[in-house]
Amino acid sequence: MTATAAQDNGLSGYVDRKRRLWLFSLMVPGLALVGPLLYMLVSPQIIWLWLSTLFGYVVIPMLDGVLGEDLSNPPEEAVPALEADSYYRYVTYALVPILWISFLVNIIFLGTHDLPWYGTLAVILATGGSLGFGLNLGHEMGHKKTTLERWLAKITLALGCYGHFFVEHNRGHHRDVATPEDPASARMGESIYRFVFREMPGAFFRAWDLEAQRLDRCGKSVWSLENEILQPALISAVLYGGLIAWLGIEMLPIMLLIAFWGAFQLTQANYIEHYGLLRAKQANGRYERCQPHHSWNSNHLFSNWALFHLQRHSDHHAHPTRRYQSLRDFPDLPRLPNGYFGMYLLAYFPQLWAKVMDKRLLAAVDRDPERINFLPAKKEMLMRRYNLGPQEQVPEEVLA
Repeated sequence: MTATAAQDNGLSGYVDRKRRLWLFSLMVPGLALVGPLLYMLVSPQIIWLWLSTLFGYVVIPMLDGVLGEDLSNPPEEAVPALEADSYYRYVTYALVPILWISFLVNIIFLGTHDLPWYGTLAVILATGGSLGFGLNLGHEMGHKKTTLERWLAKITLALGCYGHFFVEHNRGHHRDVATPEDPASARMGESIYRFVFREMPGAFFRAWDLEAQRLDRCGKSVWSLENEILQPALISAVLYGGLIAWLGIEMLPIMLLIAFWGAFQLTQANYIEHYGLLRAKQANGRYERCQPHHSWNSNHLFSNWALFHLQRHSDHHAHPTRRYQSLRDFPDLPRLPNGYFGMYLLAYFPQLWAKVMDKRLLAAVDRDPERINFLPAKKEMLMRRYNLGPQEQVPEEVLA
């Protein structure tokens, strides 16, 4: 985009150098299709089916390490025009059919090909991984106020049977984030394997309670079609029921595994986004307003291009309706050492995760235990390990 084009778009001469790079947010999720297509059109080699998973867990962390970080922000005077530019919305719209086609092709591929177990596993991981990108898209569009974007969010979330995220994230997580009350905020000392058993059910039950309360205020039944959890759930039921009727009941456990792996992508993101960070409780019993320093931030280039700037999570929580192309970096934020994909891999090894992240957490909160969201069962042990208890006072005469 030239400076003249930028001026024509009302951007006051500002040039978004990442404008075309946001297309990676379409290309990377689309890789889930590549393996089955290469298997059918080139040669029946199982290695093709592992390409998208290897790209996510190996290539993207390496690219983030090589390309580094981007700390630039759009000037505030350019933001209104930047957010009004329809190009950025069209990119998100385009991902919806890509995700649906990818899901359908991969399910049909699994239902019509006799694969060894490791080939089936590869397609499950690739397809579930693409559902993770769908959750990210639902996250981006679910925050917006237009009817089209909100319905596209529900339609996308329905692929992985995770439509309750539309309610839970916007009205639950953003309210309770970085507090002990939030099932989607990880605690210091909590492994991802422990976190998943708290986050997944906790998110659903909180979403259902929130929607039931809203409908009750409106004088409507929780089983009404106005229920924003039931709306995407009905889409999921028709989709999964139709595929089972066509391909057979044996596809049900495979599709459930795919849906779980897709949901686990969100769990991983939630785990790393607020690990150990705590909002202070005020004298009135309420928590302080969420600030940028209550989220972990990452400016790593490639993974941000692939995730619609999800990793600039600090600005997102401070300003939830801000569109992805306008999200900013701030100085002195808690920072991740790699992009999300590299951090996912690190989280699979809890001892290594603690070794890397606990010291970063302590630095981010200036070693103040009052600013740490501890796993209660490990709080005393962690206080001792990192010497966070009250320090012994040294007599003045000794200091003299």
